Amino acid sequence: MPVIADAKPKPHPHRRAAHLGRHLAAIAPGVLVTAAIATAAVGLRAIPGMPGLSPMLLAILIGIVAHNTVGTPSWAVPGVKFSLRRVLRFAIILLGLQLTTAQLIEVGGEGLAIIAATLLATFSFTVWFGRLLGVDRKLAELIAAGTSICGASAIIATNTVTRADDEDVAYGVACVTVFGSLAMVIYPLLQGVLGLDAHGFGLWTGASIHEIAQVVAASFQGGQSAGEFGTIAKLSRVMMLAPLVIGLGMMARRRARHQPAGDHSVTPPMPWFVLGFVAMIGVNQVVDIPHEARGWIVAVTAFLLSMALAAMGLETDLRKLAARGLRPALLGLTAALFIASFSLALIKLTGWHG
Repeated sequence: MPVIADAKPKPHPHRRAAHLGRHLAAIAPGVLVTAAIATAAVGLRAIPGMPGLSPMLLAILIGIVAHNTVGTPSWAVPGVKFSLRRVLRFAIILLGLQLTTAQLIEVGGEGLAIIAATLLATFSFTVWFGRLLGVDRKLAELIAAGTSICGASAIIATNTVTRADDEDVAYGVACVTVFGSLAMVIYPLLQGVLGLDAHGFGLWTGASIHEIAQVVAASFQGGQSAGEFGTIAKLSRVMMLAPLVIGLGMMARRRARHQPAGDHSVTPPMPWFVLGFVAMIGVNQVVDIPHEARGWIVAVTAFLLSMALAAMGLETDLRKLAARGLRPALLGLTAALFIASFSLALIKLTGWHG
C-alpha cells in the first residue's frame, strides 16, 4: 500500500520566529522614516500660520520633497511599502471608532437622504466629467471619492481597490486640499447671503466640504449649533466610505474578469479591512469609550494616516506628477463647484431646517 505523503509540512517554530525577525528588521527602518515624517508634520502645526494645514497634507509634502531631492534609500523601501499598505488599513479601521449610528439618527432621514444623494451625484458626475476631459479613469475615481466623501482619507482608502499610481494619489490629495480649503474660507461668507439657518448651514458644510477638519473650521463660523451639526453631518457622510469602497472593489474585480487571459494577476483585492471599519462603528456604539481615550484614538488615527501619506510622498515622482497636466485640477475644481451647488439646491428645494 503506497505511503501517502503529508501535506505541506509545517515550518518549525524557530524558523517562523527567524522569518518574522528578518521581516521586522527589513521593514523597521522605513517605518521609522515615515513615523519621523509624520511626527514632523504634526510638529509643524505648532508654527504660527500653520494650524490650518492638515498633518496628512504636510506629511505627503515632506515625503515628496525628500524623494525628489535626496531620494528614498533602498533600505527604507520595504518599510515605506508597509506603511503605505498595512499601516493605512489599520488607520482606516480605527477611523470607525470616531463614528456612531446615533449620529445618523441625529441627522434624520431627510438629512441623510440629502447627504447620500449629494455623494452619489457628485461621484457619478466627477467620473463622467473626467472621462469627458480625458482624465485617466483611476485618477478621476480618486478625485471623485475625495470630493464626495472625506478628502485624503477617502482617496487613500479608494486606492486600495483603484490601484492608481502614487502620483495620481498625490494629485488627488492636492486637489481636495486646495479646493476644500477654499470652500472652508468662502462658505461662511455666503451663509447670510443664501439665507441659511444654523442647521441648514451645518448640513451644507457637512454634505459638501472635503475634509473633516475643513468642515469643522467652516461650520463653527456659523455658531456653536451650526458647528456641532456640521460635524455630525460630515461624520455621517464618512460612514458611507465603506459601501463605496466595497462597491468599487466589486466593479474593479468585474472589470478584471473581462481582461484578456493572463492579465488576472492585476485583479484588485476585495477591501476586507473596510469590514473592520464597520465593526469599529459597532464597537463605538455599544462600548462607552472615555473622553480622554477617544481623544487619543483620534490623534493616533491621524498620525497613522499621516505615516501612510508620508510613505506615498516617498514614492511620488514630481516629473510623473507634472505629466498629468492641468485637466485633473480642472476636474477637481468642477467637482467642488458641483457638490457645493447640488447640496445647496437640495437643501433649498426640500426646505430642510433640521
